[in-house]
This record gives sequence, structure tokens and C-alpha cells, in this order.
Amino acid sequence: MKTRRFVMAGVMAALLAGGAGTAVALGGGDGADSAAAKTGAAAPAAAAATPATRLAAAAEAPAPGPRVVRPYEPVEIGQGAKMGLLPQGQQNYVVAWNDYAASVERAKSLVGDSIRPNSLSGGVNSDGDDVLFTGAFRTHTVPARITVRIGDGAVRDAGMLKLPGNPGWGTYHLDAAGEGPLAETVRVTAYGPDGAELARLSFDPSPADGR
Repeated sequence: MKTRRFVMAGVMAALLAGGAGTAVALGGGDGADSAAAKTGAAAPAAAAATPATRLAAAAEAPAPGPRVVRPYEPVEIGQGAKMGLLPQGQQNYVVAWNDYAASVERAKSLVGDSIRPNSLSGGVNSDGDDVLFTGAFRTHTVPARITVRIGDGAVRDAGMLKLPGNPGWGTYHLDAAGEGPLAETVRVTAYGPDGAELARLSFDPSPADGR
């Protein structure tokens, strides 16, 4: 039976940025609760896609910068997960599979800054061969693009979210279904509108069951 495993790259974030990992509340659960699983058309389309076609589509997709979302707004990010950003504190967000509202309520108590300026945090949720990357950015310049690269593989653009105005932070996510299990270093890089590098993060996924 497949189980979900979330690995925060808090140690690596601390080494690179001088601070702790992102303040994030997770709502675990079975992917069967996802919107895709409840619709007859979406699930077969996802199953038919191959890693090669997903990589090609990601390479062709534009990277216009973060999508602006309302506080607490649930955003589907793939594999049945929802992400939401909270106005309390900094870099405070949730990733939930089942009870999104309860995850938001728990996260409201996380009010402190969690990563240093001009840095990234990152995490991996894995379910067998399906991988979901999530994390936060805190940069003086709003990133125009955040990329994720596994080992020497293709560079992929992640989706990004931010709250209205200029909060100074936001989140990113990348659905890498079918590309696990992870065994190589993950590199996350944020770029400004002029292509200059704003922040980077590298981490090695933790072995399953602590091995």
C-alpha cells in the first residue's frame, strides 16, 4: 500500500539561508479525495500522460510570475492536494489533501518568520512514483520564475502563488507525478524578471522509513 511522505528541507534551508524551515501545516490523506479522482475525464487524462510529455509541456509553458490569490483561498496543485496562503506571519501556508479548512485553522497559530530574506524553503511529498514539490520564497524582488531540477534531469518551471500587494513572499509547487521515487539531489532556483538569480536551494530527499 502506498503511503504519503513529506520531507521538509528545513536543515538545508537553514544552512543556505541561516534560518529555520518554512512555517507550513500539512493535511495528510488519501489522494482518492482529489477532484481529479471524482471526475470521469480528468483522471484518465492524467494517467495517460507520460513523464516525457509532461516535461515537454513544462518546457513550453510560460513563466509569467506568481498567481495572485486571496488569503486562505484553496488552490489545486495536483495529486488531490490544495495549497493556501495565510496572512498571519510570514511564509505561512498549508498543503492539504482532506480537511483543508481544519489545516488552515491549525496554521493560523504559526505567526513567525520562518526563512531569511532572499531564500527558499522546499519539501517533497511522495506517494510511490508520484512526487509533489512545494515550498516558499522570500525575496526582495518578486520572482518571475522558479525552477526545479532533479539530479541532471530537465529543468522544470514550478507554479507560484502570492497574496495581493507586496507581502515579500509566496509559494511554489510542481506536480511531478510518475517521476519518483527520488534518489538524486533536488535543486530549486528563483529568478527575477531580468533573469538574475534571486535565491537557490539544494537538498537530498530523505530515504523512506529513515533508511
